[in-house]
Amino acid sequence: MIDDQTFLFVLLFFVFVFLIWGRWRYDLIAFGALCLALIWGVVPKEDAFSGFGHPATVIIALVLIVSRALSNSGAIELLARYVVDASRSLAGHISIMSGLAAGLSAVMNNVAALALLMPIDLQAASKAKRSPALTLMPISFASILGGMITLIGTPPNIVIAEFRGTVPGLDQPFAMFDFAPVGVVCALVGVVFITLVGWRLIPAARSEHGDGSGHFDLEAYVAELRVSSGSKAIGKIVRELDDVADDNEASIIGLIRDGERLRGMARRATILEGDILVVEAAPGALDKLAGALDLEITSSDMAKAILDGTDVQMIEVVVPEGAPIEGRSALTLGMLYRYGISLLGVSRQGRRFTERVRRLKIEAGDVLLFLGPSERMDEVTSITGTLPLAERGLQVIQREKAGLAVAIFAGAVLLASFGLLYLPIALAAAVVLMVLFNIVPLRQIYQSIEWPVIVLLGSMIPIGAALEASGGTALIAGSIVTFAEGYAPWVILTILIVVTMTLSDVMNNTATAVIAAPIAVDIATRLNVSPDPFLMGVAVAASCAFLTPIGHKNNTLIMGPGGYRFGDYWRMGLPLELLIIAVAVPTILVVWPL
Repeated sequence: MIDDQTFLFVLLFFVFVFLIWGRWRYDLIAFGALCLALIWGVVPKEDAFSGFGHPATVIIALVLIVSRALSNSGAIELLARYVVDASRSLAGHISIMSGLAAGLSAVMNNVAALALLMPIDLQAASKAKRSPALTLMPISFASILGGMITLIGTPPNIVIAEFRGTVPGLDQPFAMFDFAPVGVVCALVGVVFITLVGWRLIPAARSEHGDGSGHFDLEAYVAELRVSSGSKAIGKIVRELDDVADDNEASIIGLIRDGERLRGMARRATILEGDILVVEAAPGALDKLAGALDLEITSSDMAKAILDGTDVQMIEVVVPEGAPIEGRSALTLGMLYRYGISLLGVSRQGRRFTERVRRLKIEAGDVLLFLGPSERMDEVTSITGTLPLAERGLQVIQREKAGLAVAIFAGAVLLASFGLLYLPIALAAAVVLMVLFNIVPLRQIYQSIEWPVIVLLGSMIPIGAALEASGGTALIAGSIVTFAEGYAPWVILTILIVVTMTLSDVMNNTATAVIAAPIAVDIATRLNVSPDPFLMGVAVAASCAFLTPIGHKNNTLIMGPGGYRFGDYWRMGLPLELLIIAVAVPTILVVWPL
């Protein structure tokens, strides 16, 4: 019979493996681990769901709602549009957008900040006729850096702050702006690097990707066009259409007949009425090819019936990690029958697939092409959790309430900062006021919360507590101290930052913070120094996930629109992480002495 400590190490090992593998969603992995820990008995049954009521979990949920309110009010959009000018030089545009991203991320969730700025940046790329790959990664990295500045900028800060309140001898969480001295220095140095050097490290193949025109030339969509009666394609062999497809900047890559995709001999097949051509093309090219061959641009006869006579709009959206549509298909969601919206095409970093478009399981980072009535687009993007990449004609922004939303949020921050109200209470009061003034409609309350993050945190907190109680964190801390025996405490702090940063690059940063926080305190205890610099080091390191698209949601979000590959991120990310380590360690030691 293995002891509790060994069981927890084995359990966490497999949690790390599955999180890195990415086959299943991280919330499912964390909750499954919690269930196993409960069954084994290493987590007491009375603590089973303590993580879901933990202040860190509550604060993260409330911050996400407040971020939605600031977005709805148009306060951030007005600011962004005031400072963004597509006529600026590329370096100037990157410096302003990166600075704005970092600033916004300091006062709202950094994923929400990027979601607000990304469509604006894409439109600027379109007007300036340049590739969005040059600007999206810098803005994403800057928004991650900005999240380090305040307590509410990023979940790891909230986790670390609340954990400090449980440490004997400290007993108080980090306050709202305790992260600012270190966070501001790291963000400032990071943004300067991104502006002057970082964007130049993006692979040439990505920087030449697209010309910024139209829909900024994303990777071509794989879409389906139906051969209607009277189509010029009827009676022709598929390969005979190559010239027409080339003239319209498209490629015919398959044929579907009677619901099944023809294999092998598809290019030699004679086209019949009712067949479906599988086409790879940009949105504008799809429309041109459909017109040239008299094809139906809708994915089924039902769509044509629903959309007939309505104001039809085609929009591009990106799928963020944890969106309701992730892991599901348009068919299982019933988008067409419920909302009259057709999934016309899917772009997946240039990869082709053999499934039917409407049956394809959607992945985070996919870019989708929706077609349907204009008045339903807002509802569908909200329900699917996708983010529009181009401006829509219909906006739900309440710009007249921008001042009110900012005043409510600022009041909550000030009350919490001066210790007049506990932060979760102040944020909860702000949410109630925003609902009462209809800045956030009731139906958007639950849609605003990233439930996978809540489940992840609620599941990992009891496991982290059990690891600490079993002596597991002390064992890890002792191993690190023994490994660095004879070295100064600042060297051990650097090692802890490097290890934490490495973990954050390959697994969720919130989970990294939960596991690393008690290790940091144990190391400080063994060295007989203050735990504050070690906790602050974990906060910085857990936020710095720049090497992969899976380390942070923002990196996943830009992968499709920017046309990036998995290996593109480290080119800018590795020197940025090394720079942050070089800057963070001395700054932490000055602000939070050992």
